[in-house]
Amino acid sequence: MVAPGDLLLSPADPAPFTVLRPDGRSPFLLIADHAGQAVPASLAQLGLPQAELDRHIGWDIGIAGTTARLAERLDACAIAQTYSRLVIDCNRPLDAPGSIVIVSDGTRIPGNAGLDERERRRRIDGIFAPYHSRIEAELDRRAREGRPTILVAMHSFTPSMNGHDRPWQAGVLYQRDPRFAHALRDALQDEGDLVVGDNEPYSVSDQTDYAIPVHAERRGLPHVELEIRQDLIADARGQDAWADRLARLLAGLQARFVTTP
Repeated sequence: MVAPGDLLLSPADPAPFTVLRPDGRSPFLLIADHAGQAVPASLAQLGLPQAELDRHIGWDIGIAGTTARLAERLDACAIAQTYSRLVIDCNRPLDAPGSIVIVSDGTRIPGNAGLDERERRRRIDGIFAPYHSRIEAELDRRAREGRPTILVAMHSFTPSMNGHDRPWQAGVLYQRDPRFAHALRDALQDEGDLVVGDNEPYSVSDQTDYAIPVHAERRGLPHVELEIRQDLIADARGQDAWADRLARLLAGLQARFVTTP
């Protein structure tokens, strides 16, 4: 039994994840590892002003709204993480340097300095583990029911990083299995108005990523980690536009990757 003093979240804190459309019938399962920017009350905003948590270092700007809108259009289940990636990054292996960062894009994170193993474990048990357990439970349920699944990990990226502007409006990321990512890449490029990154601005690896290697690759699921540039989805109008576009393109790809009984 966990001692009360070892609990990270209080009853007043939000749950570590939100599930949208849990009964959605689409084969697409959307996950959003960096959807939220909450910080547990006990961590006092990690010693940061709200302006820092509002930056791209605190969360994937615009992805929560885009994911919710896309889930609605597809009738797809979506599982979105609630807490800031600065508390613990739910898309990093627990032994990765980026799991709990001390500095992010030039900003020091006072609340992450000098953490002992007990504090790291509180963050794992309070946020990381419940979120990924919920994804696993959803995938297990679908497997028992014989339902096909295409996993789409939703992310957004800052338009400029380390003094360099990023030319892509969107990027598709993958590691061992590029099939669905390349199909979506081609569909996005065929739109005619997008510069699409192929494993840009990031790429997936076992050392730097958790969700795709663990939830998609180990199960042999079709998948993509999708990145959308944040200035394009920073408001409701942009989120609606991208949800409309992605719903149309994903629906068009569905039959190629779903085998019906």
